[in-house]
Amino acid sequence: MSKVATIEIEGKKYEFPVVVGTENELAIDIKQLRGQSGAITLDPGYKNTGACESAITFLDGEKGILRYRGYSIEELAEKADFLEVCYLLIFGELPSKSQLQKFNTDILDQSIVNEDMKTVLNGFPESAHPMGVLSSLTSALTAFNPKSVNVESEEDMYRAIVKILAKFPVLAAWTLRRKNNQTLYNKDTNIGYVESLLKMMFQKEGKNYKQNKTVVNALDKLLILHADHEQNCSTSTVRIVGSSHAGLFASISAGVSALWGPLHGGANQAVIEMLEEIKADGGDTSKFIAKAKDKEDPFRLMGFGHRVYKNFDPRAKIIKKAADEVLGQLGVEDPILEIAKGLEKAALEDQYFVERKLYPNVDFYSGIIYRAMGIPTEMFTVMFAVGRLPGWIAQWREMRMRKEPIGRPRQVYIGETHRKFKDIENR
Repeated sequence: MSKVATIEIEGKKYEFPVVVGTENELAIDIKQLRGQSGAITLDPGYKNTGACESAITFLDGEKGILRYRGYSIEELAEKADFLEVCYLLIFGELPSKSQLQKFNTDILDQSIVNEDMKTVLNGFPESAHPMGVLSSLTSALTAFNPKSVNVESEEDMYRAIVKILAKFPVLAAWTLRRKNNQTLYNKDTNIGYVESLLKMMFQKEGKNYKQNKTVVNALDKLLILHADHEQNCSTSTVRIVGSSHAGLFASISAGVSALWGPLHGGANQAVIEMLEEIKADGGDTSKFIAKAKDKEDPFRLMGFGHRVYKNFDPRAKIIKKAADEVLGQLGVEDPILEIAKGLEKAALEDQYFVERKLYPNVDFYSGIIYRAMGIPTEMFTVMFAVGRLPGWIAQWREMRMRKEPIGRPRQVYIGETHRKFKDIENR
């Protein structure tokens, strides 16, 4: 017998079906609520509202579980590389050896960015924020690929997916090099996806770039950990923009803009800015730990705890090891990173933080790793966007293939009731 939920409004009862997910999540299907009763639900921030059914990512914040297409994040981070995870998220299954080889080859074939894009890039001042530049460049790709994607054609869809996966990291690297007024490089087609990204970012003119395996491994893991995270702000933005049948590039550009906010992708940047603040104050971590405990003090520790994960962030456990390896291998002497280590130690041992589950999250460790790699703070969110790209693509593709209706939330109006117009002389 199928489950139903009963809602009573002004003495009248209405029944609605209960949807059960494959992980036994329950949802009340209220799409007929307004039509039957004239009422709508009110849920600011959509914290309790399911906007779609999705087969991509499962997240259980209470238990600290994150899975892509059924595979645990722990196993994927240990055994897969970023391109394998891209393929898994977008197409639903881990690729065979031949599928992965073709996927990589097809991406390499599309990796050259039109030279005219440099003109667009050079139009930005060096002071422009990298996320604003990246969003604009991603949107500009539409001008160089004016033909809309035929979502009924698997071939057309695949070509568009490969194209954005190929060109997006080039745009990200160019964003950094433009800010530093450096020569722009295209992708090195003889090395891996992550290795090529690092080379495009840090290659010095006239010198050979030497890869660091520890850094490559850490960045590969970071990109995997950021690849998707269910219906977060930027992902929901990509889906709702795409629901108007906007193209893939335009939808991804909107996702980049949504990710820019400090409450979303900018969180790891906020971590470093907090550490800079502590350093400027003298570097006494115990003072700021005390401030964080004081309810009357507005100071908050950035990078600790998580809105979704109420116990621990499973991604943080994985990336903590990579952070330790990067710091140990690079031997970076940086007072900011020393302050970070002090905060981490205090939060893991202090009963106040332990009882409240305020453990360092993925943003805390990713900020530390990016800092150690020599990536400027303003570029942190750009790196997040490179990692989140396959998730955005997968969500956009799923939404279009499921033929989901255009997004159109309702509202409860709380403004003035009907008023008569006053002539300007009488106002």
